[in-house]
Amino acid sequence: MAVKRDYYEILGIQKNADDNAIKKAYRKLAKKYHPDTNGGDPRAEEKFKEVTEAYTILSDPEKRKLYDQFGHAAFDGTGAGPQAGPGRSGGYQEYHFEGGNMDDLFGDLFGHMFHGSDPHGFSYEYFNSGDPHGGFSGRGGFRGKGQDIHADLSVTFDEAAFGADKTITLSDPNGGSQRLQVHIPAGIDTGQSIRLQGKGAAGYGGGPSGDLYLKVQVGAKPGYERKGTDLYTTVSIPFTTAVFGGESTIQTLYGSIVCKIREGTQSGSKIRLRGKGIVSMKNPGVRGDQYVTIQIQVPTNLNPEAKQKLKEFQQACGRGRRGAA
Repeated sequence: MAVKRDYYEILGIQKNADDNAIKKAYRKLAKKYHPDTNGGDPRAEEKFKEVTEAYTILSDPEKRKLYDQFGHAAFDGTGAGPQAGPGRSGGYQEYHFEGGNMDDLFGDLFGHMFHGSDPHGFSYEYFNSGDPHGGFSGRGGFRGKGQDIHADLSVTFDEAAFGADKTITLSDPNGGSQRLQVHIPAGIDTGQSIRLQGKGAAGYGGGPSGDLYLKVQVGAKPGYERKGTDLYTTVSIPFTTAVFGGESTIQTLYGSIVCKIREGTQSGSKIRLRGKGIVSMKNPGVRGDQYVTIQIQVPTNLNPEAKQKLKEFQQACGRGRRGAA
């Protein structure tokens, strides 16, 4: 069995190196040995795993402390290091590399996740057995998860409100296309995404395909304004209905309803229709409300008789105010 190299030696740093020095060394070596820049060279692959293993230990303060005290024995399960405690059983660690620009690839985060936008993005899984600190057993293989794809999806106002099934065509840069069946959940709103598992880019080395995320853009509906699960509309009523009271027919997404208008209703008054809004995605049994703003129709093109009656009404109102004073 080959003797494992010292982690500090692998990264080319001193034992008193700080976090920035460790990150800088790892960035340089990971870029140098990354499979994307070495055409699948198995030696580069082994180097890449080696430097990543070293970084995994030295970038974690607790693991670094154990390594400094016990060396590789802290993690190889031989018993020379500390005993494994709860949560230290073997398993695997997963590293996601989804970037093509190598500066972007390693620029944001170090440790467990790296994010980017390379169409050949993939993740590495290093499997181990019995490693009490999630290290590497040296028996790991490469599996690549395909990149997640993001696209926009336009839906109508009613499709978002009631839910629907749509067939979409997804085109790729090479001129190919595929037809996909998409379920639009009732209540979805602009900016939310629908995830189609396994419909992203193909995997690498037998790994799973990525996912497809469809960012939704909801179209407008004349006469309706949506805010979350609530709807806002307007209704025009005759001047006489506002004065004497009466009834008015109001349109909702679920059909028309007749509402009572109180005597003396003012323009700008609001009527609240409970449960006539959009269904909640979190709880399908709950719907928002519809708020209806009343607009009073001002009479136009009055005949002489109607004008005379309005003048009499105005005079009567004036006498009423003087009498009250």
